Order: sequence, then structure tokens, then C-alpha cells
Amino acid sequence: MNLKFTDKKITGILTVFPEKEIKFDDEIDNYEFTRQQSMKLKLVMGFNKRRVVKEGTAISDLCVFGLNHLFEKNLLKKEDIDALILVTQSPDHFMPSTSHIIHGKLGLKQDIYCSDINQGCAGYSYGLNHAFMLLEQEEINKVVVLNADILSIKVSNKDRSSGPLTGDGATITIVEKNQDGNTIYGSVKSDGSGASALIIPAGGFKQPSNEETGKLVKDKAGNYKALDHIDMKGDEVFNFVQREVPPMIDNLLEKAGTTKEDIDYFMFHQPNKFMVKQLANAMGVPNEKMPNNLVENFGNSASVTIPALMSFNLGEKLKDESYKICLCGFGNGLSWSSLVLDIGHLDFCETIDYNN
Repeated sequence: MNLKFTDKKITGILTVFPEKEIKFDDEIDNYEFTRQQSMKLKLVMGFNKRRVVKEGTAISDLCVFGLNHLFEKNLLKKEDIDALILVTQSPDHFMPSTSHIIHGKLGLKQDIYCSDINQGCAGYSYGLNHAFMLLEQEEINKVVVLNADILSIKVSNKDRSSGPLTGDGATITIVEKNQDGNTIYGSVKSDGSGASALIIPAGGFKQPSNEETGKLVKDKAGNYKALDHIDMKGDEVFNFVQREVPPMIDNLLEKAGTTKEDIDYFMFHQPNKFMVKQLANAMGVPNEKMPNNLVENFGNSASVTIPALMSFNLGEKLKDESYKICLCGFGNGLSWSSLVLDIGHLDFCETIDYNN
């Protein structure tokens, strides 16, 4: 599905990472691999260090912390927020929606649109698409898009396929109306037949958690995980990404009337270093145009990775300059989504630590 929007603009990006850091070298003994094998994986996959929340921290805590930072710095005013969109797969509760919890904690106005979107690694562009559509309404002028996940809680520390990579974090993206005539092009695709390729089998209404779902079981690859943990069929996910993402980007660029050479940066989701490098090779994009350095510094935090990648690699540059950027997320669902847009001259673009 192709999408097109005009007169909309991102005006600020804030990334919030928890202070707690876990290093891969300290966890090597958790996995049934020799040290030599683990060091090779570290180099290829980008295993290094990741940020995770302390026990008792919820995504609403990260989001409220970040929003209060913006309020205190006078970078955002409570009364100006007309819509609050939260993209997450680790809500505080099954009900109510976490966006309403955040709304209540901050004491925002009642005349506001609040909504949660259950999306994973493709969720940043989903949240932006939702914001762009809301901005078509006369009374909505500023939308706050929150992306937040704390999936480290749902990963077995004896699962080398997901454990060394999964991190936590939150981002805040401000989206507003803009009258400079700019056009944003997007594409969204889904394939639910592959839903089991990346799943947490237990814990929902279909299969509630119990004593049995919490037991660790060794799989054929030598990983130990329970039904309450993330289960990723790595080969299926890798093949899906390499098969589906390049043609999506080709089609999107054609619709946008632009070329790969015209794109300053390809800011793609960061599942691991190897997958991003392989995508760059398959698409014929130089590595310097498709950064792959987020996961080795902070971990894979699902839909948080794309805006975090921008704030980590561009930061202050996005306050003074403008770039043509292609965004792309892909993962569970299966889902994949992309955007081509100009980003720059932002009010803020920074990364802060959650230190509560």
C-alpha cells in the first residue's frame, strides 16, 4: 500500500535510554558456545552492550521522564499537544491503554486524542503515518508520537539469538503541520502468514502464563527459553527481510520520483549489525549511508531503533541542517513499512539517560 502526505513535518526527536548497561562479555558463560565462537558472533552480529531497565520500570516511566524533560526545557508545552500516539508491544497493563496512563501522569488537557498502537519493529513509520493522518483534522496541529519497549524482560538470558541484542528505550517524536509544500511518501505491507516467525507464545489471553509456560526448554540450536519468552526463527526473519525490503524501497523511491543517490541516509531498523550490512549490500547502498552502529551500543529496542539511530548519529546536525532520509522498519507480524521525507532544522534532537 502506497501513501502520500503533504504539509507535515517532524520538528523534534528525543531518545531516552535507561542507564543500566549490560555487556556481552559478562554474559558469555550463559550460552552453550565456546569463547572463540562467541567472540566471532560478537564481531559479526554487533554483540557488545545494551541498555535495559531496572526491575519495576515501565514504559510509561520512560515516556513521562522524557516528556517532562521537554516541558522543563521549554521545548514542548502541555497545552499544545493535540494527540498522543504510543507504539509499543510492552504496555504497562492489558487495560487501560498506556497512552491514557501517560496522559494522566502528566495532567494533559481533556481535549486530546490518545491511542496505543500494537506494533513492533515496523512501528516507527506506523506511528508517523497515524500522526500524519490525524494532522489532516482542522483542530489537530501537534502530535506526539511515542515509541517505547522494554522487551529485555521477555528474553531468556540463555538465548544467544535474542538475549545479547535485546535492549530497552523510548523515543518522543513531535509532528506538526507545515506549509512549505513538502511531500512525504510511504509504503506499508503485511504478511500475517508469517506471524509465528517472531512471537511470544504465552502470556496473552490465547495462552495465559502459568508454571509450565515459565519453564526453560532447550531448542535444537542450543538455546534455553520458555513459552513466556521471545521466540525468533532467525533464518525465516532474515530471509523475509532480504527478500521483501529491497523491492519495497525501489518501489517507494520510484513513487517519490527520487533515486538512492538522492537519499542522504537510509535509517533502517537495527535488528543486528549483520542484517543491516547485508541489506545495504543487497540494495547497493554504501555503509556510510546506512548506519548500523546502534545495536552494538544500546541494543535492539524494536520500533525505538529508527528515531534513536537518527538522534545518535545525527543529533545536533538535525537542528542546523536538513537531509533527505529513507526510513524502513521490518519485523514481527510480519510487517514492513518505509517512508521518504525531508528531516531537518529541528527544535531538538538529543539522547538522554533515564536515571530514576
